[in-house]
Amino acid sequence: MPSPEDDAARESTPHIDQQDTPEGACYLVLGPWTAAGLTIRPAWEALASQLKALPAEASGGTTLWDLRQMEQLDHLGAQVLWDHWGRQWPQKLEVLAPHRTVLDRVAEFSADRPEPPAPGLRQAFFTLGEGVLQVAGHGVDLLALVGRLALNLVKLARNPREGPWRDLSGHLYHIGATALPITALVGFLIGVVLAYLISQQLRQFGADAFIVNILGISLIRELGPVLAAILIAGRSGSAITAQIGVMRVTEELDAMRVMGIAHSYRLVMPRALALAIVMPLISVWTTISALLGGMLAADLVMGVTPAFFIDALPEAVDAANLTLATAKSVVFGVLIALIGCHFGLRVKPNTESLGQGTTASVVTSITVVILVDALFAVLFKSVGT
Repeated sequence: MPSPEDDAARESTPHIDQQDTPEGACYLVLGPWTAAGLTIRPAWEALASQLKALPAEASGGTTLWDLRQMEQLDHLGAQVLWDHWGRQWPQKLEVLAPHRTVLDRVAEFSADRPEPPAPGLRQAFFTLGEGVLQVAGHGVDLLALVGRLALNLVKLARNPREGPWRDLSGHLYHIGATALPITALVGFLIGVVLAYLISQQLRQFGADAFIVNILGISLIRELGPVLAAILIAGRSGSAITAQIGVMRVTEELDAMRVMGIAHSYRLVMPRALALAIVMPLISVWTTISALLGGMLAADLVMGVTPAFFIDALPEAVDAANLTLATAKSVVFGVLIALIGCHFGLRVKPNTESLGQGTTASVVTSITVVILVDALFAVLFKSVGT
């Protein structure tokens, strides 16, 4: 026989007692049907086994469900009962008014709702229009940021003593100096890979010497600046957005506005100037590393000596290509800084928006870099060729 302690433990856990009456089976729902009682593992396992053992017709026919002796009922307990009943009311149910209210609420929100209709042409048109408006909004904000940057540069030229030079020097170090190892490594490996792949094709035609021309024009004019810009966009562009976004979350931007400090002057301009100065230098650094990697691979694979490589490079690549690459790098740097600041200033004061803004900043920066590089290739196709 169960001990008094077992009976007390049973009464303190949710359970169902079955009774046979002249009218049919009666199920007494007893105990606290609450989150506190149902989340206890032994109690839940025992209740689940009991519910599973009930006959299929337990929720209908002559079966009576008596909930009047239930101690407590919350939405979790009501959901368990509602799911067991097959999400429909039993034909015979005795329940107190407060418990009935909870069951009604669960039944209302658990009812099968019709699926929304498939999006048609009208909805697709509205979605497209919403996307166009969002892109236009970003474009207007970026254009305003460019205008404020131009005005701030004029202000700085008129009164250079009050310029944010300390911020500028800090950004030069964090964006430029700390990026040298990774850009050198990636550039060197890209040069090795390109030289190895190109050598496989040139060797078939006996044109080993032309590897200098191909590596020179591709690395100096295109791959060097673009590769450096992509690395800086992923490394520093995301950092810019995160820094300004954290200032939004911690309400530092609001404090600056109250103090009368312009965001564009203290936050945007130093970063834009730093990237405009640093990007050409990093581009040259990455290009040199890539050329060294290509020169080493050409020597090992094709026997093109470093001396021949260095002598033939100035003749193979016109100096105008280096000028074009430097100009592109300046534009890349300013765009990366503006896009990073733009998405940072648009961050809302919550961590979810901060993550979304940082991701959007990196993706947009890399996309804009590639688009602008394609534009440069089309407009200046006759330069250096």
